[in-house]
Amino acid sequence: MRIEISIRESGEVTILDLSGTCRLDGGSEQLSGQLRRLFGNGVSNLLLNLEGLTQVDSSGISVLVEAYLSVRRNGGNLKLLRLRNRVRMVLNLFRLLDIIPNFEEETQALASFCGAEIPSQKPKPAEVCEL
Repeated sequence: MRIEISIRESGEVTILDLSGTCRLDGGSEQLSGQLRRLFGNGVSNLLLNLEGLTQVDSSGISVLVEAYLSVRRNGGNLKLLRLRNRVRMVLNLFRLLDIIPNFEEETQALASFCGAEIPSQKPKPAEVCEL
């Protein structure tokens, strides 16, 4: 099964819901192309929902690293959501989870883009964030 990409938005964050596989056999190339189109349209804050992603190989890792570097160069952020067993293991092996923030709850992930504290921490008094 190749990768399926569904795109939605929440405020200034573009969310990609990914399912299937992100491998050299086409999934990683498809994801890379979609990310290039989004970057070309000015998207700079990305949340990748990996809940439905079952496999990722080195070409998929390369796409994630390239995307992370691109958004950071343009003043944006890339964050990961709902990593599952095999994908989490591979990303951990490459130490990407030490660099790219990852979340289990979408509301916390979205709040992190605007600098809001996650609910378990004290909010900053003067900070306003609209989602």
